[in-house]
Amino acid sequence: MLDAFAALVAFASAAGLVIVNAVFVVFVLLRPRVRQPSSLAWILVIVALPVVGILLYLAVGEVRTGSRRKRRHRTIQKNIRAAVQKAWSATSSTAVVPWGTESIARLARLGDETQPRQGNRLALLASADRFVQALVDDIDGAQRHVHLLFYIFLEDEVGQAVAAALVRARGREVSCRLLVDNVGSSDFLKSPLCRELRHAGVQVVAALPTRITQIVSIRFDMRNHRKIAVVDGKVGYTGSHNIASEDFHPKPRFAPWVDATLRIEGPAVRDLQALFIEDWYMDTAENLDHLIAYTPEEHADGRIVQIVGTGVNSQNEALVRVIQSAIHMAREELLITTPYFVPDEGTLAALTTAAIRGVRTIIVVPARNDSPLVALASRSFYQTLLEAGAEVHEYTRGLLHAKTITVDRDFALVSTANLDRRSFEINFELS
Repeated sequence: MLDAFAALVAFASAAGLVIVNAVFVVFVLLRPRVRQPSSLAWILVIVALPVVGILLYLAVGEVRTGSRRKRRHRTIQKNIRAAVQKAWSATSSTAVVPWGTESIARLARLGDETQPRQGNRLALLASADRFVQALVDDIDGAQRHVHLLFYIFLEDEVGQAVAAALVRARGREVSCRLLVDNVGSSDFLKSPLCRELRHAGVQVVAALPTRITQIVSIRFDMRNHRKIAVVDGKVGYTGSHNIASEDFHPKPRFAPWVDATLRIEGPAVRDLQALFIEDWYMDTAENLDHLIAYTPEEHADGRIVQIVGTGVNSQNEALVRVIQSAIHMAREELLITTPYFVPDEGTLAALTTAAIRGVRTIIVVPARNDSPLVALASRSFYQTLLEAGAEVHEYTRGLLHAKTITVDRDFALVSTANLDRRSFEINFELS
């Protein structure tokens, strides 16, 4: 009798598991934001590993921000865009972009509705020393405020130098705000250096704080990967540099890390400012709308710049659309640098098509990657690219961390985003 009862319980448990699995498979198939190849892959995982597969899907199967946070973000975006539009209504810095790039500018507006701005002076900072020195000099010259947003802030010589400049700025009664990713800068947030900054009056805030209780409602590996610096609303920085030395002490065997950052003076700085404030509002209650009203100087000898902020709440694939459009625009030469090359199907097709069209298509990736799995994934695309006529080069003098695209030496994209699905669909990025 007991054996029969045990058998019945076992049968009921197995049947229940099958039913739960079947229901979850249907659930995955019906999800609107999950791509078909991903859906099929997740179904295989769920069927092969019934309980573990479901838990894995709940953790990383979808890009979720939580309904409350999503509503808050949309409200913030709406209010900031209204403030930006009002500020720009008094000026005329919207640029007429060169022929052939109109479609890219239109696609870029899908990100956060920013327009191309004319009259920007640009400086390319291609070494950590130049980047840090320029940033520290600008902080030392700040009169009103300093805003920094970085994915990684290390307590190394670079972090110490930037922190010291912030403390000096506070001594001049300059408002200093530092927003760092909760995961990327987790060690810094617990460090004596962070406590020293807070003691000096620097507002230090963790972006996208993670809690185990939110694993079902918010994807824990969704990160703020942006890099922004704004000083007095006049000078801005963005690119691939983190606040870390090029030796990057957490992973020294891959050093030096090779990055590229733009220093911007001009109207585009207001759009950088608005993007920083948007992220600041997500994790604070402070009102900084008045800072958007400041109009940076337009320079007659300046360049056209368009800021593109993208993230999971955009829901329009602005970044990947811009990248693919830029690739299709190429007529003579296309040069891409990225540390993590795992393109989606559309981007790979655009690259191979460009090469077949006769465009010199050059892709540069690091020879030694800090992620072995990504390195293997990247190399799996080499054969397809080479057969199409593209060139693939592996950089051997360190870990190439710069994320750039140049087209016919007329158009350039300098970004915080890697050429992979994580940057396209999960992280908050800036280009």
